[in-house]
Amino acid sequence: MKLPRRNFLQLAACAAALPAVSRVARAQTYPTRPVKIVVSFAAGGPTDILARLTAQWLSERLGQQFIVENRPGASGNIGAEAVVRSPPDGHTLLMVDATPTINATLFDKLNFDFTRDITPVAAVAKQPQMMVVNPTVPAGTVSEFITYAKSNAGKINMASAGTGTPPHMTGELFKLMAEVDLVHVPYRGTGAAYADLLGGRVQVAFFGPVSAMEYVKSGKLRALAVTGAKRMDALLDLPTVSEFIPGYEAASWFGVGAPRSTRTDIVEKLNKEINAALSDPNMKSRIAELGATVLPGSPADFGKLIAEEVEKWGKVIRAANIKPE
Repeated sequence: MKLPRRNFLQLAACAAALPAVSRVARAQTYPTRPVKIVVSFAAGGPTDILARLTAQWLSERLGQQFIVENRPGASGNIGAEAVVRSPPDGHTLLMVDATPTINATLFDKLNFDFTRDITPVAAVAKQPQMMVVNPTVPAGTVSEFITYAKSNAGKINMASAGTGTPPHMTGELFKLMAEVDLVHVPYRGTGAAYADLLGGRVQVAFFGPVSAMEYVKSGKLRALAVTGAKRMDALLDLPTVSEFIPGYEAASWFGVGAPRSTRTDIVEKLNKEINAALSDPNMKSRIAELGATVLPGSPADFGKLIAEEVEKWGKVIRAANIKPE
């Protein structure tokens, strides 16, 4: 039977609308079951804390439980690979920090390509490091430290939480830009590094502001600067390294990623909800307690940050000839 022209056009219009309706319906139904947010480090650090804050918010907003799963090991590669190998359905996410952008160059052979295999969802926060020295170091400013380091080349030890960690790379960037010769001493975590820094066996380190401030306030360490692009609101008297070395900036950052090929509607839905969290005064306050600031933006903004960081740390690793432990 031949359809009248009017009926045919009506049916054609309905058919054309189906994909759009289908996309909307799928976005409304996600998530259909609990969602796992993988953290590539042990519990208790800033990546883990931010993952739990994000998970709590998303659980309340999206009607399913968002559960944090800690998968530490292999400099963060175990957790990242677990997410890369997961189905791209939005039910397994990665709490990303700067580490994978460092590992992209640091490790010659990985079973995945981070920038290719992880879809950027949303940035969450940015946190500078704090440059601290043992009180025996005769320097009260970054300029004085540089002068002291140049007159004691190869004699000053720089602690880090391990080769390739953000504190290590922050220090290596400082060494390159300040043109000083510091001896890198890697530790397995910040606990052991702080013990030797407090004891004077190492003299300088670049660590997160929250843990460092405890020792600075007690006089056990001296803070010289923060490594971000601007001074911290809570520490306005403390200068930035860039005030002494123009162009210097190094900061830890955190965000959410998903497996490659995750549907755009899922990514956009998560991005919208995470940005809503970052505008919430209580969430802002909790993030500020970590010495960090919120970092709202689109998935494309987060992807641009990741690409820039891969390029930046790749240059540092090659220039300093850094090899994994």
